[in-house]
Amino acid sequence: MQPALEPIRQPGVKVWDRFVRLFHWTLAGSIAVAWLSAEEWDALHEWTGYLIGGLLLLRLVWGLIGSRYARFSQFLRPPAAILAYGRAILTGRERRYLGHNPAGAAMILALIAVIAGTALTGWMGTLDRFWGVEWVEEVHESLATLILILVPLHLAGIVLASLRHHENLVRAMISGRKRAPSGTDVA
Repeated sequence: MQPALEPIRQPGVKVWDRFVRLFHWTLAGSIAVAWLSAEEWDALHEWTGYLIGGLLLLRLVWGLIGSRYARFSQFLRPPAAILAYGRAILTGRERRYLGHNPAGAAMILALIAVIAGTALTGWMGTLDRFWGVEWVEEVHESLATLILILVPLHLAGIVLASLRHHENLVRAMISGRKRAPSGTDVA
């Protein structure tokens, strides 16, 4: 009789559920595909836009019914809290959050809004009513460009938080696990 295999224990605590991680990486890849296909491959660009729209709808639902750290109610903060966290970053005294910190939560909202607006105006451009309408195309392109501004800011925030809190946040978004909270960390 063979001994039962022991499960592999990963250190830390589970924060990001499988859906959040799959959503995150699929959205990131889809945005890259949409950007790269914008001028040359209309069908791929359009279908990727539909995928992005569907992903956003699923994430909005999951933000209401999903696991603890996926829920918007867990990480959304009022503007005053976001500004206070920004001031704490400038002084190097920001607290570590097990889930999203207030600045990260604000970035999530900004990204969701801008990506949703991009997907919406892209879809509008396929309708007879808006086909070739200049303002729809201009808004779509402006929002797509704004994504290219927000993504590096998002990445810079990840690098800053990873360095300040001695935690690899990219690995956490792959494994779903983060270091257990201690001291003044916000769980």
